[in-house]
Amino acid sequence: MDLVTAFLTILFVMDPIGNVPIFLSVLKDVPEQRRMRVIVRELFFALLILILFLFGGAWFLDLLQLKQESISIAGGIILFIIGLRMIFPMGGLNMDDLPEGEPFLVPLATPCVAGPSTLAVVMLFVHKNPDQTLQFGLALFGAWLVSSLILASSPLLFRVLGRRGLIAAERLMGMLLVIISVQMFFDGIDRFLAGG
Repeated sequence: MDLVTAFLTILFVMDPIGNVPIFLSVLKDVPEQRRMRVIVRELFFALLILILFLFGGAWFLDLLQLKQESISIAGGIILFIIGLRMIFPMGGLNMDDLPEGEPFLVPLATPCVAGPSTLAVVMLFVHKNPDQTLQFGLALFGAWLVSSLILASSPLLFRVLGRRGLIAAERLMGMLLVIISVQMFFDGIDRFLAGG
């Protein structure tokens, strides 16, 4: 997998456009002069979590003794489901369950930016191609940076695009993710048939 494909896949799974309304909702009670500081802090927490899974996740999958074909097929299925959920959302984060006050780690750093889907994709990429860990690290950092810029400018994006514009952009990202996932699935099937 090349750098651009890895970057786009991780960015689409992070779903920064879909997270804009969540960020706005969670931060509405935070004083305006503190909001940017909170956003930056949460984004750096998310980056640390992602890096931990980038370097430690492949070791965990190796411990399970999984084959490359099964990683590729499972990764394709996971991305397909994520893409479908972006196209056809089934309800979001329940804000009523969150503690009062300024957010800390939850829900902005995780699960919004460094969510289970993103962590799984990062682990699968590195396990599938361990010799490309540096390349995946660059893709991860680039996707995080773009996501951070989008989320830091979430109030402006919401004013410019509106709710319908954000929904349309998220659906488009979901469609692209479905296409990438189908290719990943077929790559795993091809590798399985060639090996068997």
